[in-house]
Amino acid sequence: MSTVRTSADPTRRRAATTVRRDKAAGEFLADVLEGLSKPQKTLPCKYFYDARGSELFDEICEQPEYYPTRTETAILDEHLDAIGETMPPGAVLVEYGSGSSTKTRLLLDRLEDLAAYVPVDICDSHLLRSAWQLKAAYPRLTVRPVCADFTKPFRVPRLDGRPRVLFFPGSTIGNFGPADAIALLTGMAEIARPGGGLLIGVDLLKSPHVLEPAYDDAAGVTAAFNLNLLERINREFDGSFDLDAFEHRAIFNADDSRVEMHLVSQTEQVAEVDGTQFRFATGETIHTENSYKYSREAFAGLANRAGWRVETVWTDPLDYFGVHYLVAE
Repeated sequence: MSTVRTSADPTRRRAATTVRRDKAAGEFLADVLEGLSKPQKTLPCKYFYDARGSELFDEICEQPEYYPTRTETAILDEHLDAIGETMPPGAVLVEYGSGSSTKTRLLLDRLEDLAAYVPVDICDSHLLRSAWQLKAAYPRLTVRPVCADFTKPFRVPRLDGRPRVLFFPGSTIGNFGPADAIALLTGMAEIARPGGGLLIGVDLLKSPHVLEPAYDDAAGVTAAFNLNLLERINREFDGSFDLDAFEHRAIFNADDSRVEMHLVSQTEQVAEVDGTQFRFATGETIHTENSYKYSREAFAGLANRAGWRVETVWTDPLDYFGVHYLVAE
């Protein structure tokens, strides 16, 4: 029987949700004020994913320039049998940043001996909607959603001591600088426990002529996604950002092996957030996201430092993307 487990008491559940949202809003505001006070203004990319941001990201994944989603999906689809043979039987699948769980359905369709699925996402409305959809699609599967910021400690539901395999698709690991990536992977190894696994998508290093359009599509969906962060700040913190006065920019920084996303001020202006004013010069940017690109050797070294051993890597014919299976040591 499929289950989407929540608190049995609706009043307690609503109260807990309110407390969680108030805490998250406080952290969001503190991060915004801190980031905009730096000499190089920044905003954490994890705040892209409100309900509208999550919808826009799903649209980004459908753009012709954005190769990671279709390439990773093709790799997963082609090698599912081998992935299933590599994973321990009867595992609990824990997905970090589950979103719409689109790629997860490939695994759920083919890996019939999974004991449970635990989607983890920061956007509770998106998370619960996806969880209920999965419940309907996979009636024999136990689904235990966890609303959490996976960059911080969180609890994984106890499920009879079964082995855990973490799933982290989309090359989201690329949003973290090397030190933060090692910290995140170390925490993942602790959750997986020795012998547990991590199935992770990693975008591989390639030409800027391929990379930059992937983050600046002709239809302007990524630009809307980037600007939606300012719209969210306006809505939630009485902000005064003029979205028409900022422009999306994506560039490949070869020295740091990363694509950077920025919001560029088109004029000298002042924006207010929760009563605090921030001045912008013409051409000044807000750095909103990094997406690091790795060679296979560089990522293996990063994983080893975090307590993982690379078991297998599956790639596409162009070697654009790698799906790695790691084992916690």
